[in-house]
Amino acid sequence: MRIGYGWDSHEFQAGVPLKIGGVEIPFYKGLAGHSDGDVLLHAITDALLGAVAAGDIGSYFPPTDPKWKGADSVIFLEEALKQVRLAGYTVSNVDSTLILAEPKIIPHAKKIQARVAELLGVQPNQVSVTSVLRVSKVLALVSCAALLLT
Repeated sequence: MRIGYGWDSHEFQAGVPLKIGGVEIPFYKGLAGHSDGDVLLHAITDALLGAVAAGDIGSYFPPTDPKWKGADSVIFLEEALKQVRLAGYTVSNVDSTLILAEPKIIPHAKKIQARVAELLGVQPNQVSVTSVLRVSKVLALVSCAALLLT
């Protein structure tokens, strides 16, 4: 059994779509990032890579490489899953907490949970997506833990 931990944050920015967990959420601003800024998929990617001691998201997809500008974060998650499989593990469950003042995540949580489960190849009851209210409206943060089994 292996456990990995991932964390990510991005600033809100007007004029970009808001994607969390591979789901586009209607909101007047999105998250700035070299890729699509999906903080949840970035944190899960790092948790998976960390669980198998395979580096971090930046070692596979450096933000200095223009090739990844605007990239769909699903690509990053797919690479992490590949590394998990190469190490002989499978995903057992993922627990994540989004920390942001807005938008409210509860109306979107089930859809995010289902999409993350689909991407990971697990059942929705193996993915937890919770949120905590944060006073700052500048940043979105996420922490995530992933449990892997052989």
